[in-house]
Amino acid sequence: MAEMTVELVAVERRIWSGKANFVFARTTAGEIGVLPGHEPTLAQLEETGLVRVDSTDGTTTTLAVHGGFLSVTPDTVTVLAEYAELADEIDVSRARDALQRADESEPEGAAAAARANVRLKAAGASE
Repeated sequence: MAEMTVELVAVERRIWSGKANFVFARTTAGEIGVLPGHEPTLAQLEETGLVRVDSTDGTTTTLAVHGGFLSVTPDTVTVLAEYAELADEIDVSRARDALQRADESEPEGAAAAARANVRLKAAGASE
């Protein structure tokens, strides 16, 4: 089966790297699914979105991502995120508290609510 090298990097650390056969991301232009051999692409990630990597060993890695870029070549995918968290690192109760505290009528509150929502989605928790 075809594979590609994937690097997930945030400003503060390298999050994940390995071989994968599929990557899903949400960009400002819409959702993108990347398979090995994909056309070269550079896209801006949504301010708050999910990235999913299906690795060649059968595991799935899900991240909550806040801003950044996606770079694709036929055999590599690089996610350069401003901030990202692996699903299993997310404190669900803290994310729920942040969502409850967010005042969505304020611009900062709407952004905080969006970040909390994507963290909950990545962790597989409902609102």
